[in-house]
Parts: sequence; structure tokens; C-alpha cells
Amino acid sequence: MPLISVKNLVKTFTDGDKETRVLKGIDFSAEAGEWVAIMGRSGAGKSTFMYQISLLDQPTSGEIIVFDKDTHAMTSDEKTQFRLNELGYVFQDYALLPDLTAIENVAVPLMMQGKSKTDSYTYAKFSLERVGLGHRLSNLPSQMSGGEQQRVSIARALAHKPKILFADEPTANLDNESSRTVMKLFEEIYKQGQTIIMVTHEEEYAKLAQRIVRLDDGKILSDEKMTRKP
Repeated sequence: MPLISVKNLVKTFTDGDKETRVLKGIDFSAEAGEWVAIMGRSGAGKSTFMYQISLLDQPTSGEIIVFDKDTHAMTSDEKTQFRLNELGYVFQDYALLPDLTAIENVAVPLMMQGKSKTDSYTYAKFSLERVGLGHRLSNLPSQMSGGEQQRVSIARALAHKPKILFADEPTANLDNESSRTVMKLFEEIYKQGQTIIMVTHEEEYAKLAQRIVRLDDGKILSDEKMTRKP
């Protein structure tokens, strides 16, 4: 049974009388422990696809089954709790709260899930140490480099042990050195069994994944398994 299964996924955006169909009937699945890279030219539908399958947006039509649950049947509140408890997200702009320290940025979502303050800060500290930021616990985002902020974002995404980590262009705003650091971290968590679905425009980093799915014009062009081993 796939961890996530998508059938005939369609997403249409409406602007006045104009309709633009961005996703045109996509079928897709991913197994537990897979690392899937999603590639395609600008405007191919990569990020839109990611937002649908990660439950951050509502598709126009189609079926999304995650952990054997039909997401179409979920209420908005159920989806919110599902995202908080089961999924992790890494965005290209880090999405950190500027007035919170690194450890607070990681701990607050854990408290929103119902964990105690003590447990939340314990998990947050461990997660930040895991990404090499044990020395940055009390720093604000403005006091950290872009690469460090992205690692805080990854620590936040991993702190509650999500079943799937979704990453949308995680190296887009980083220099080469920071990008390599982030992708090395992705390699490490993949080897530890983390399921990753990642949008990227970097061929070099896509080849680190187990599969490369290429989109164009809202459809899947190819789905290639890589030869590398976990």
C-alpha cells in the first residue's frame, strides 16, 4: 500500500472569466521510505502539485489518499490537524517567525500539537542539534545566515517525526555551500528512513533522490528510478 496515492488530479485557477488548468489529470504514488524529486521547467506545475498532495491547497478534482485516508472526506479542521501531526514542510523562504528564537520556532508548533512546554523544548533542542544548530538555540532568524535559517526550518519540520517531509525548492535562496549542507542533511534523514517529496530545479540535487518525476504542462512526462541505494 503506497504511503500516498493520487489519481486524476486536476487544479484549475480562475481569474474573472479566464480559467487556467495547471494540473491536467495526474496519477502519482510514493512508498514509505522513498525520496522523490519533482522537476520541470518554470510554470510546469511543480509547486502547485506539491501544494495539492501536501494538503496545503484544495484540488479542483481528483483523489488524494494519504496513509489510507481519503483527504477529500476530511473537514478543514481535520486537514489542519493532519498536517500538524503527520506531515512536515520545508519552504524556500524558510517561513520562520522573526520575533522568535530558533528553539522557539521549533517548539511552538509542537505545543500547538498538544505537547507540554517541557517536552516541546526538549524535542526542539534535539532536532536543532540534529541539524548542527545546537549553538544557535537562542538566536533570532535575523542573526543567522540563510543556510542556518533553512536548517531551523528543517529542524521544525522533523521535530514531530512526520511520516512525509515535503520540501519546495529547499535550496532556492541559498548559496552553493549552504545548499550542499542542506542536501547532505536530506541525504542523512533519507538514509534513516524518512520519506521525502521534494520540488527542485537543480538536477544535481534531484539525482540524490531515489526517483525523479518530471512534469511539463501540468502532466507527468517521466518517472525515473535512480540507481543509487539508500
